[in-house]
Amino acid sequence: MNAIVNTTLNRADFEQALRNKGRLYHIHHPYHQAMYGGQCSPEQIRGWVANRYYYQVMIPRKDAAIMANCPDAGVRKQWLLRILDHDGHDGDVGGIEAWLCLAEAVGLTREEVIDQRHVLPGVRFAVDAYLNFARRATWQEAACSSLTELFAPEIHQSRLDSWPQHYPWIDEAGYSYFRKRLSEARRDVEHGLAITLEHFTSVTEQARALEILQFKLDILWSLLDALTMAYSHKTPPFHTVTDQQVWHRGL
Repeated sequence: MNAIVNTTLNRADFEQALRNKGRLYHIHHPYHQAMYGGQCSPEQIRGWVANRYYYQVMIPRKDAAIMANCPDAGVRKQWLLRILDHDGHDGDVGGIEAWLCLAEAVGLTREEVIDQRHVLPGVRFAVDAYLNFARRATWQEAACSSLTELFAPEIHQSRLDSWPQHYPWIDEAGYSYFRKRLSEARRDVEHGLAITLEHFTSVTEQARALEILQFKLDILWSLLDALTMAYSHKTPPFHTVTDQQVWHRGL
């Protein structure tokens, strides 16, 4: 369902076209709807947290790739805040540490999340595709791919509003990541949106921007597709050929 741009849009209409992509944001995926509807089992919640961690740890690497391709010092200084938000800095443990606190709050150990034993191949493939895109695209295109943050505050708020009610077994301390990202995502999207509106000005460029945003939406949707197969339909990878999880690393 890619948007078709037949003529150059003015700044306001282009921004609206980008925002209209929100109807395809993963907040509408059945797995996420089940999460904030209180319909997920502890196993399904833990599966999401453990797999999403792989995405979380790739965010600062993705942002570093954008900075490496950007010759504008002013942009790099602003974009650096995203890395600090996740890796941490003075007085702030960072988003990755906050995510590990969430993992512990839902009953996972730090070790099993950090070693990525639960990460599904489909999740790994999709996240790696996003990182590779950021490395190879122009810095403006990679910045544009971050614009799913347009819709992120809503998804974080939905978790804060619904999870304590539906999942009282989750330690309240685990919700710090979602609270943290409410303000950070709004700040980041202003910067990413300004770059996109200023750079993508022709009909061809605007169509490309919408394709890039759709690509990122597809990444996020694919993560939940993989989780649905493994944790909802009970068909994890390799389930038909082995009854135990065996990894042959390096072969």
